[in-house]
Amino acid sequence: MGGGYWTRGHFEEYNRARGRKVDKAGAIEGSYNNQEIFLAKGLDKMLDPKNVMRECCDSEEHPNTIPVILALDVTGSMGYAAVEVAKKLNIIMTNLYDKVEDVEFMIIGIGDFECDLVPVQISQFESDIRIADQLERIYFEFGGGGNSYESYTAAWYMAARHTRLDCWKRGKKGILITMGDEPLNPYLPISGRRVSFEEVTADRLQDVVETKDLYKEVTALYDVYHLNVIHGRYSDKRVRPSFMKYLDQDHYRDTDLKRISDEIIEIVTSAGPDKWQKTELVPPHRVQDCGIRW
Repeated sequence: MGGGYWTRGHFEEYNRARGRKVDKAGAIEGSYNNQEIFLAKGLDKMLDPKNVMRECCDSEEHPNTIPVILALDVTGSMGYAAVEVAKKLNIIMTNLYDKVEDVEFMIIGIGDFECDLVPVQISQFESDIRIADQLERIYFEFGGGGNSYESYTAAWYMAARHTRLDCWKRGKKGILITMGDEPLNPYLPISGRRVSFEEVTADRLQDVVETKDLYKEVTALYDVYHLNVIHGRYSDKRVRPSFMKYLDQDHYRDTDLKRISDEIIEIVTSAGPDKWQKTELVPPHRVQDCGIRW
C-alpha cells in the first residue's frame, strides 16, 4: 500500500462525488456533524484489526517514507473533532507535502476495550486520496463507559505489534498521534464486558498490558504524541496528569477544534530530534520486503 500522491484535485473530485464542495482554503465547505461524514453502521472489513500487519514500505515513488498514525477517539464526545480532521484533510496533506516528502497516513479508531464492541479499528498506510476514504469508513460506536478513560494505548499496541516500517532501517521512528478528551487508560484488559482482546485482535495475552510497559515498547519505534481536544465547556482536569506520567510538554498538547490541523502539521514537520527534512542525499531505491521486526 502507500502508492500515489495527494492532490487537491483528487480531494475536490472525491467530495464532489459525495455532494460536498471544497472552499478556497482547501477545506470541505459548510457545517457537518459526524453522522453526515462517517456513515458506517459497524466495523468495516478494511479496518478490521484481527490478524493484520500494516506496512509502510519505501519505493521508487516514495523512497523515504514518513509513517504517520493518526488515532481518533471515536466515543460519543469526539465526533466533532473527527469531522474537523476530515474537513481539513486536504489542508493538512498539501501543507505537509510543501515541507516534507513521502508522508503516509494510517488512521486508527479508538474506543474502550472494557466497554465497547469495536474498541479499535486500523487502516492501511496510504499517501493519496485513499486516506480520505479510509478515514470516512471509521465507525463511531459512541461507546465508552463509566471508567473515566478511553483505550488510547490500543493505538500504541497496534503500532508496536501490528506494523512494519521501512523507516526503521534508516534509523527513523514513525510518528503516532492520539487525539481525544479523556484520561489515559492504565492498562489494556484481556477481556471486556462485550468482547475479549483475542476476539478483537486475534492476539492471545497472558495478562493485561500495562501502560508503563507498552509505552517503553512503542517509543522504541514511534515518536508518540497526544492532542487533548478541549471543546465546548468540556475540559477534564484529569487528562493532563494521566498523560504527563509518560509524555513531556512537547508530546502532550492541549488544543481546540480549530487548531487540530495546525497541530498535526507542526508535529509531523518537526517530530523527533532528527527532523524529517527534504534531502537529496538519499538516492531513490526500492525495498522489496518490509520484513523488519523489533
